Amino acid sequence: MPKMKTHKGILKRVRITARGKVRFKRPNSNHLMSGKSGNRCRWVRRPGILGKQLARRLLLATGTARKYRPAKPALAEEPAKS
Repeated sequence: MPKMKTHKGILKRVRITARGKVRFKRPNSNHLMSGKSGNRCRWVRRPGILGKQLARRLLLATGTARKYRPAKPALAEEPAKS
């Protein structure tokens, strides 16, 4: 079976952090800012972070989902009875 191609359009628009979160630039922040409130202008300056479900789909499309799979918790071993 052939390999999946990475979705280059997604990679140009988002950044994947070291922990696998997906950051993006918020819309409506390029021009016509005088008609927007100060709180809204400050809000759109902050990078957005996608939710878990949408981020998972996006990571699958970019081919990086396996790299950021959360580690399974280690089971604590019980002490040996003697």
